[in-house]
Amino acid sequence: MIDAQTLLPEYGPEQFDSRHRLVLVTAQRAKQLIQGARPTGISKFTKEATVALDEVLHADIKHLRGEDARQAMKNAKRGREGEAERMAVVAGEDAQEIKKELSVYVDDSEKPIEPAETEE
Repeated sequence: MIDAQTLLPEYGPEQFDSRHRLVLVTAQRAKQLIQGARPTGISKFTKEATVALDEVLHADIKHLRGEDARQAMKNAKRGREGEAERMAVVAGEDAQEIKKELSVYVDDSEKPIEPAETEE
C-alpha cells in the first residue's frame, strides 16, 4: 500500500503534522465537494473523496492549525449567530406585514353579542 504522504516530493511536516490532520482536512474538503463546491482545478479523478485528497496533497486547499483555527471557528460561530438573529428580525417583520395585509380581508376583532330580538 502506498503512503499518500510520500506521493509528493514537496510534502513536509510544515504542511501536515500528522496523518490524522490530513484525513480531517481531506474529509472536510470532500464534504464541501459533495455539497456542490467547485474543484480548485482540473483533476484526473472523478470521485469527490479522491479529488479532495488530490487537492489537499497538491496544497490547493489551505487549512488552519492551532490558535488560528480556534479564532476562525469563533468568528464563524459569531457569524452564524448574527445571521440567525437577522433572520429572526426579518421573520418578525414579515409576520407583522402579513398580518396587516390579512387584516384587510379578515376581521379578527371581537364583536359584541347583540341580544336577539324577541317578537311580542
